[in-house]
Amino acid sequence: MGIVYYANYLVWFELGRVEVLRAVGLSYKGLETDHGCILPVIEARCRYRSPARYDDEILIETQPAMLRGTVLKFAYRILRKGLEGGENTLLAEGETVHVVCDDQLQRKPLPEHYAEALRQMMVEG
Repeated sequence: MGIVYYANYLVWFELGRVEVLRAVGLSYKGLETDHGCILPVIEARCRYRSPARYDDEILIETQPAMLRGTVLKFAYRILRKGLEGGENTLLAEGETVHVVCDDQLQRKPLPEHYAEALRQMMVEG
């Protein structure tokens, strides 16, 4: 069919989370190794607007949308990059909700410098 498998959008959401932290000088891996925090997904939602096709150049927009206690939500927009400066096309939008936990799945607070960076992105976004 030449259409990207629907579950790949969830993989793109994960890539977006990793890259949004990297963009502010933080590391998803460091969150786990240095701070003993994991962010299991407890809810995921994706609304498909237009199909991605093989060889499309994909843009992933990721924004922290909520941080309350140990619960964190990210919002996403997946776009097809427009050809030769043309308009981008919205392919999908969605959210994931996470609980900050230790490796035993016990809730724990997000390290403050991570929380502050995410709050700042919410204000700027």
